[in-house]
Amino acid sequence: MNVRNYRVYIEDQEALEAFVERARRSSVLAIDTEFLREKTYYARLCLIQFATDDEVAVVDPFCMEDLHVLAPLLEDAGVMKVLHSGGQDLEILWHEVGVLPQPLFDTQVAAALLGHTQQIGYGALVGAECGVALKKVDSFTDWSRRPLSESQLRYAADDVIYLPRMYEHMKQELERQGRLHWLDPEFAEMCDPARFESDERERYRRLKRVGQLSRKQLAAAREVAAWREVTAQKRNVPRKWVITDEQIVEACKREARTIDELFMVRGMREKLNTRDARTVAGLMKKALESGPQSWPELDRSGRNEPNVDAPLDLMSALVRLRAKENGVAFPTLASHDDLVRMARGYRQGIDLLRGWRRALVGEELIELLEGKLVLSLDGHDLRVTRLDGDERPPRYAAACKRRWTCVSGNGLRTFRGNIREAAGKGFRFGILLVR
Repeated sequence: MNVRNYRVYIEDQEALEAFVERARRSSVLAIDTEFLREKTYYARLCLIQFATDDEVAVVDPFCMEDLHVLAPLLEDAGVMKVLHSGGQDLEILWHEVGVLPQPLFDTQVAAALLGHTQQIGYGALVGAECGVALKKVDSFTDWSRRPLSESQLRYAADDVIYLPRMYEHMKQELERQGRLHWLDPEFAEMCDPARFESDERERYRRLKRVGQLSRKQLAAAREVAAWREVTAQKRNVPRKWVITDEQIVEACKREARTIDELFMVRGMREKLNTRDARTVAGLMKKALESGPQSWPELDRSGRNEPNVDAPLDLMSALVRLRAKENGVAFPTLASHDDLVRMARGYRQGIDLLRGWRRALVGEELIELLEGKLVLSLDGHDLRVTRLDGDERPPRYAAACKRRWTCVSGNGLRTFRGNIREAAGKGFRFGILLVR
């Protein structure tokens, strides 16, 4: 069935309620949204697109009295909700409808387990899975303008038309490979409302160049960033329209306590009226004059920890091997940050050590770092050897340009020099890594 022929444009409350009743009889509900947020704090919802087993609906939220009628459909356990890179769509639905769709399947997340590139775009995935080349002529259209053109409606519908088909195909393939359950924790996390609840008093940690501030200055940054967050929400404007990251950091570096000192920061006079400036200066003065026990502290541990290039090279080689064997994109299996943290001895809060990732390679990485695994070359193939009992690993060297990563019973260390010099030190060579 060609669902293109079943597209409907819904622009009144009664038609939306009727669609909800029809959609609850479907096995699948594809979802996408069109929105604008360049001039607002909260995204302005301009369009909602749905695709069921036999229908495509484009909903105009500007014409609706109450979008909460969508809640029973979005929460219907008998209807699988399918999105592509649905993070922003979920945030908007949470804000506009008050619920999150579940159960949920994200085709971008699933695609990485089927050999596609990390964060593959919708158009590329449709081309790969359905053999259709989508026209993206309305990618940067103004979705708030009415009436919408036929081209805009076709573009909007195309964003959901192919999702049910891709879901069925990807589901079958994941089931065949025994991987469908691997995605359960990630999809459950996507449906957790806590993802969209933020603490405004933690916003200062995300300021650009916040690492330049002392602990006392961080206390001031925390208060100003929290004030900005609340103010931007109340006015529904972008944060930077209230005051920019750079202006907050500069004011804190100056330790401004008065309006005059605050206005010495470039552009601050134009951003803040007298009342707001008085509020900000007061917040900064109080924070700067507070005791050290109330000053926050950034996590700066990474700056002072030892270089981990050597073990990172070996870990990456093992991850690359397992990713290739299992048809999984390297970044999907292990992020660079996770590998670095593991190399530095951390074991908590690391995705690589949870669920299917731990089973696929995480456990082996721990063994590698503990000297229980040896990497070597068998011809052109990388071989992974697990040592038995108290057997001590031989001294191997892994070369990366002129840096040699040495694996021994004493752990990992680096030797700088050429291969002849390394051989003179008594190293035996099992793996050659070329960056």
